[in-house]
Amino acid sequence: MDFTFLIAIFLIGFIGSYISGMVGIGGSIIKYPMLLYIPPLFGLAAFSAHEVSGISAVQVFFATIGGVWAYRKGGYLNKTLIIYMGSAILAGSLIGSYGSRFMTEGGINLVYGVLALIAAIMMFVPKKGLDDIPLDRVKFNKWLAAFFALIVGIGAGIVGAAGAFLLVPIMLVVLKIPTRMTIATSLAITFISSIGSTAGKLATGQVDYVPAAVMIIASLIASPLGAASGKKVNTKILQIILAVLILATSIKIWMDIL
Repeated sequence: MDFTFLIAIFLIGFIGSYISGMVGIGGSIIKYPMLLYIPPLFGLAAFSAHEVSGISAVQVFFATIGGVWAYRKGGYLNKTLIIYMGSAILAGSLIGSYGSRFMTEGGINLVYGVLALIAAIMMFVPKKGLDDIPLDRVKFNKWLAAFFALIVGIGAGIVGAAGAFLLVPIMLVVLKIPTRMTIATSLAITFISSIGSTAGKLATGQVDYVPAAVMIIASLIASPLGAASGKKVNTKILQIILAVLILATSIKIWMDIL
């Protein structure tokens, strides 16, 4: 691995983590395709889908720590939601990440494409009046939240993501959680999910340690900066940024699959 390669990995990690901290995702929706396509585009070594999913899983674990720390004050973290969705997604991500060792690279990319497509569709569903709800009066169906988190965890564990790119639209559209609470709480749930994904990828030897370490350093620097920016940006703009990112990624993945 030469210096240019490591710089490219750092920049991918920095850009992805900044955006992830701002819009409340772990960043795999952005960094998975970036790791897969950008290095070979510049004549650098290409990662396999298994290596990308392993690096993404480890990186998300550290990116979400920085994001949650930045949102720890202000009443944005919904503890009940974190407990129900966090425990369910942890179980799902352990199952998915361990099971991914038996899948082909095409299978992993297909799962990622399906998840991204569902998330993209959900992000364009109208979300009226969400941010008029006071944070201390937010109500939701706990068991429905846990069920969706379990399903998301299994799929996310397979691709080395933590599932926030699916959790955010579910929390906004299905559970009707206000945008800023969704962003902060999804980062905390994603952190819990990434424990399962990371453990599964490490146990099955799917992590390339040097690129993962570079991505971790970039994440710890950029994620808190992104979260600080997210507090200042209009919630409608945050929703649009996330929707466009998910849609663009979904289109690219499906173009390659088909």
